[in-house]
Amino acid sequence: MNPVIAKAGQPMIGPVPRLSDVRFASDFLPVLAAILLAAGALAPAALSAQGPQRATTAIQPGERCPAGMTEIRPQACMAPEFPAPAITDYHPRSTLVTTETLVPRARFPVVDVHGHARGLANDGVIEDMVVHLDALGVEVYIAADNLRGEALERTLAAIAASDHAHRFRVMTGIGFQGVGTPGWAEGAVAELEEAVALGAVAVGEISKSFGMTTRKADGSRLRIDDPELDPVWEAAGRLGIPVLIHTAEPPAFFEPLDLANERWLELALFPDRRNYGPDQVDFETLMAERDNLFRRHPNTTFIAAHLGWHGNDLARAARLLDDFPNVHYEVGAVLYELGRQPRAAREFMIRYQDRVMFGKDSFQPAEYPYFWRVFETADEYFDYYRDYHAFWKLYGLELPDEVLRKLYHENALRLMPGLPTEGFTGR
Repeated sequence: MNPVIAKAGQPMIGPVPRLSDVRFASDFLPVLAAILLAAGALAPAALSAQGPQRATTAIQPGERCPAGMTEIRPQACMAPEFPAPAITDYHPRSTLVTTETLVPRARFPVVDVHGHARGLANDGVIEDMVVHLDALGVEVYIAADNLRGEALERTLAAIAASDHAHRFRVMTGIGFQGVGTPGWAEGAVAELEEAVALGAVAVGEISKSFGMTTRKADGSRLRIDDPELDPVWEAAGRLGIPVLIHTAEPPAFFEPLDLANERWLELALFPDRRNYGPDQVDFETLMAERDNLFRRHPNTTFIAAHLGWHGNDLARAARLLDDFPNVHYEVGAVLYELGRQPRAAREFMIRYQDRVMFGKDSFQPAEYPYFWRVFETADEYFDYYRDYHAFWKLYGLELPDEVLRKLYHENALRLMPGLPTEGFTGR
């Protein structure tokens, strides 16, 4: 038994058998294959018909290729003949021929529970939006801009004065400035009661800064489960309005910015989304505080925005719903998670059909049909609308009609008594 030298001049680990050791003809091919593989001969042989041979580098099992190289055969790495394109420039044209089912309008009327079309109080904004909402099939749009005080009053007045008052609703907010000072909780509860009396249908969106960067009056981090906030959450439960809460960010945002991070491009584009480092609150700490909040207030309904950032782990998403009957989800800005795991996502959406609502987040009319296509069709391997969110393809879930109705509007109508119902009757 002798060691064999690989093509790149690196000795392979371990001996290989000699042909003289073969005792039966049936043993010849596997042994020959082992000899060629160990010698690095298979890759050059396969490449000989494709052009001049280039040097390969041998690696050990489980080892990654050196930078700039890729594994062309087991444990054999090679660099491309040409300079590799930048990640922002590589847009391969797929040769896969599949069914394309474009869905410009949702099958059933939709309540968007997570909207951010700011400026509804400005002239012409509501009328312009209705044109898009009609085309998309969105019956009710809920502004989740954490509106308070004069901004809330102006927005509600503009909606009431329009010809489309039945198409818009507004959430109110909570001002966390001053938490820890005497009388803060009493003032916040009074403000919430007044907002609901004016017509607010929910609280939200409680932004991601809550728990991450928001500070108390003494300068300490305001924890999501801080007991000083308890009177406000209890008031929301007493008033019968849900709380839309955005906690943390995708788990990848809390990991190092390296080439193994699947959200590298997004993090390279947006520095404020990089939550990795000793001065940052880690993902699991935020999740633990959020879950403690849900646990402490069983009589308050919470809507965890963005599937609670558990779209990458639907088993964990399911456990949260199982543990907390007062919690629901909305799907804003996480379509890329559902669409890349269609079988698991379909099963999840059917199993928890009473607990998930539609939300889009930012108001970009051209992006809504991607949601309809994922939820309603069985299409395969199609693009997501933002490549910096997801470079992978999406697949349709083909949800049953009864699930679509609940996702699109029935769950929202049940949780928010202040929503109009005339646009959904008989549909």
